[in-house]
Amino acid sequence: MSSEEKIAKKTSVRRSAAEKAPVKSADVEDLLCVLAKLDDEDVIFALLEDLFTIREIRETSQRLAVARLLAAGKSYAMIEQATGASATTIARVSKCLSYGTGGYATALKILDKEDE
Repeated sequence: MSSEEKIAKKTSVRRSAAEKAPVKSADVEDLLCVLAKLDDEDVIFALLEDLFTIREIRETSQRLAVARLLAAGKSYAMIEQATGASATTIARVSKCLSYGTGGYATALKILDKEDE
């Protein structure tokens, strides 16, 4: 087992009962509805600033950057140096890219279209 797999396994074992509970609720549905209807980046950013701390926004953005670099085939060491993300965060994102629900893949497609 590689060190990345060990890290991913450790992080999945540490999940609390609350994290294992179903995430989708009426409140989450409301948030999804709002996000789906917003199309102005400034309004979206204002909402993010109200919903999350600056640190949470940075960490979430960092995960997307990590996903982009992983998808490009970059090494953990290079990603850690480029983004400042920990090996645990990189392993978590890698796991989601490989076994997740496809959210990162969709986000990366959107970003790729923006880059064209």
